[in-house]
Amino acid sequence: MDIYTIIFLALAVFIFLRLRNVLGQRTGNERPPFDRAARNVLTGAQDNNNVVPIPGAVIDQAPLAPTADVVPPTDRWKGLAEAGTPLALGLDAIAAQDSSFDPRHFLSGAKSAYEMIVLAFANGDRRALKDLLSSEVYESFETVIKDREKHEQKTETRFVSIDKAELVGAEARDRAAQLTVRFVSQMITATRDKAGTVVDGSADTVADITDVWTFARDITSRDPNWKLVGTGSAQ
Repeated sequence: MDIYTIIFLALAVFIFLRLRNVLGQRTGNERPPFDRAARNVLTGAQDNNNVVPIPGAVIDQAPLAPTADVVPPTDRWKGLAEAGTPLALGLDAIAAQDSSFDPRHFLSGAKSAYEMIVLAFANGDRRALKDLLSSEVYESFETVIKDREKHEQKTETRFVSIDKAELVGAEARDRAAQLTVRFVSQMITATRDKAGTVVDGSADTVADITDVWTFARDITSRDPNWKLVGTGSAQ
């Protein structure tokens, strides 16, 4: 063994000892390597603003427990209809044909439509009524309007409040969906003759009014609007 071989062996032993001190020794208890991409997902990639999240699903974890936001099927119409009742079954039938159907949104719109229709009828606003009523209901409303005009009468109506709007019926038949709503309101209404004398109602008295109206729409149509197809009242 010559002098050069001894020098190279000494260098190799020196380099090995230096690496051992820097890298340490594996004892079997080390944590597995932590993938950088996984860390970015868990920490929101706070240390790298250029990370783009990739859509997808985690498949290596156990399913999460249901949260309070998950609504059981039996509570689907909670606050609107009791499970298993004809009303609930009717709502189910409509929702099965129209995935965008939201009865709470419908009720909000029905309240607005109720007020608009009542006021348009009182004012004889045929244009507004045509957009909100079926042809049959429009004809019956127009008959009354014509009669008022013939006798030179005017109706004054003012809403005090709409206290309740609740679903009492729901049905899906063929392409048509029908929803019946009971409205409970307070309003002041009076009809005056040409001289201004009140001939019907009262200009000072607040009356409690309960109306039962039915709205319908073609589920297969792109038109999302419902039209009034039937009216009634309850005392």
